[in-house]
Amino acid sequence: MGRLSSLGSKRALSTTIQKILVANRGEIARRIIRTCRKMGISTVAVYSEADAGMPFVAEADEAVLLGPAPSSESYLRIDKILDAAALTNSDAIHPGYGFLAENAAFAEACAGANVIFIGPTPDAIRSMGSKREAKALVGKAGVPVIPGYDGSSQDPKDLAKEALEIGFPVLLKASAGGGGKGMKLVRQEAELPDAIASAAREGQSSFGDGTLLVEKYIEDPRHVEIQILGDSHGNLIHLNERECSIQRRHQKIIEETPSPALDAALRNAMGEAAVLCGKAINYQNAGTVEFILAPDRSFYFLEVNTRLQVEHPVTECVTGLDLVEEQILVAQGEALRMSQEAVRFEGAAVEVRLYAEDPAAGFLPQSGKVVDWDLPPAEGLRVDSGVEAGSEVGIHYDPMLAKIITSGENRPLALQRMRRALRSLSVQGVTTNREFLLRVLEHPAFIAGDIDTHFIDRHLQDELGDGASEADEQRAAIAAALADQQQRDRERVFVRDVPSGWRNNYHTPQWVEDEAGDREVRVEYRHLGDDRFNVWTGDEGRDIRVVSWEPPQLTLEEGSHRWHARISVDGDRRYVHTSQFSIGLLQKPRFPDKSQAVPAGGCVAPMPGKVIELRVAEGDTVQAGQLLLIMEAMKMEHSVAAPQGGTVAHVGVAAGDQVDADALLIVVSDD
Repeated sequence: MGRLSSLGSKRALSTTIQKILVANRGEIARRIIRTCRKMGISTVAVYSEADAGMPFVAEADEAVLLGPAPSSESYLRIDKILDAAALTNSDAIHPGYGFLAENAAFAEACAGANVIFIGPTPDAIRSMGSKREAKALVGKAGVPVIPGYDGSSQDPKDLAKEALEIGFPVLLKASAGGGGKGMKLVRQEAELPDAIASAAREGQSSFGDGTLLVEKYIEDPRHVEIQILGDSHGNLIHLNERECSIQRRHQKIIEETPSPALDAALRNAMGEAAVLCGKAINYQNAGTVEFILAPDRSFYFLEVNTRLQVEHPVTECVTGLDLVEEQILVAQGEALRMSQEAVRFEGAAVEVRLYAEDPAAGFLPQSGKVVDWDLPPAEGLRVDSGVEAGSEVGIHYDPMLAKIITSGENRPLALQRMRRALRSLSVQGVTTNREFLLRVLEHPAFIAGDIDTHFIDRHLQDELGDGASEADEQRAAIAAALADQQQRDRERVFVRDVPSGWRNNYHTPQWVEDEAGDREVRVEYRHLGDDRFNVWTGDEGRDIRVVSWEPPQLTLEEGSHRWHARISVDGDRRYVHTSQFSIGLLQKPRFPDKSQAVPAGGCVAPMPGKVIELRVAEGDTVQAGQLLLIMEAMKMEHSVAAPQGGTVAHVGVAAGDQVDADALLIVVSDD
């Protein structure tokens, strides 16, 4: 706190927190535990059966099992969480974000159990929990709001009528929602029925409330939010802005501070508006006021997140504050330790959210085992990770793996450090958005700060599926083949003096075939002795020397060029990471099982999930691209469409079925 002066005289603590139960999981649980450890506070983790082996459980001083994997049976069970607090004699609960963090009933239940809730008051949560009521409340306080409908009728016909009166485009939003869930952009009348039904379903599924509101959609907006911090003594300040415009599916993936769009006057105006919002509800603890910033520099209230925000680390980097520490001190009854005038902002910071998702498949969430997780430390780098090598990414929770944060004296330095960090990161076993994040960070418009919430659609929509080059895939296959050879050579027990791969027909090379995405790569090589090899990929031959193999690090030399690769192995899969590329290879079997092939016209589950709606039956005639069924997984709905026109020849599932990834769902015959 060296950069911050004290606000008034020191006050005696009304309560000293000794043990905190963290009612959350993943990276935010680890991040809260880290601050508690710094403050000398004991910690308790709560976890579901699916999370028993996750790092946050091991890092807490104690842990309590809540129940089965579904959040409705574990992380959303108020009674089980309070039982865990009683069992462990915890005197406070930190809810993190998501799950019960903005649940007024949970905050009240904590008070009823004589447990401190580290967050705002139940009244503040309740007043901002409904977007409809929040909009009306802050509007009365003089904060600009977006025109729209927030009436009580939820009849789809009434919602559609209001949308027509407001004028397209409109945004349907779950009143109790957040994080882009239960939010649908509608540009024409024909889209309304399905959009209303889907938004209501997602709102009910994610927040237990399908109530919708309709807003005029602001074209080409920026998403700018202001961090606020208040105490129980009437003090409330803001900690400047975060730019959160880079989004997919209405959910942020890159955040930074300061915003390239704000000058001092606009920053001051938005900060004052955020404080007005906080004072209107007597806000205590950490919160975030979110705004839409229009191209003409007018701004409108969006919502108040009555909790710690995912992107809070960028604010910590430029202020020197630990916001979790501030939350705990406020919860103990302390006054804020700084005035508005005393807060200092230095440099710039950027955060990216690393997700287990496939940008090429519309950012479809992914699941599986994290085979490798490695990011070397560096100047200005912070990593808030929920996983490590060996962690399982399941289907029951948000697929965010980690937040990577970099900071520096200015924006260009912070961005350069971020690009370096992402290139250095080896995360293998599950498909992630790492490469896509790099594309955003390297785009000239992003570097110039010319961004809005449509940045991805405008600049990168056609590049979502761009994969590695054929040349890089060949280099990866060569590295994997030679690493395997080196490992076999080390593990030989008999005839130690005979090199791996030796044969009496010198002219017959060893070979391996891999699948790299949609391409096949065949590598042939011949051992020349002294770790030198003739290597061929296709018609191209080269001479390569293995400089060193210290698993998982391989160093190769081709001519005067020496390069390094990190090789991770999981069964018949090889993952090759370098500073230029990160590629997964599937080693092809010599004798493939043809019975496992998907029939022509077959539709398979893109990931494990639940079938919530079936739109066709056997014998139906369908068109290519027609919606066949809707699945739900990782709190999102996913549509499965016909791969071709024809007749539905087979339906292998029913509504309500839980299916595995790659399970055959429907077969469409082309007649």
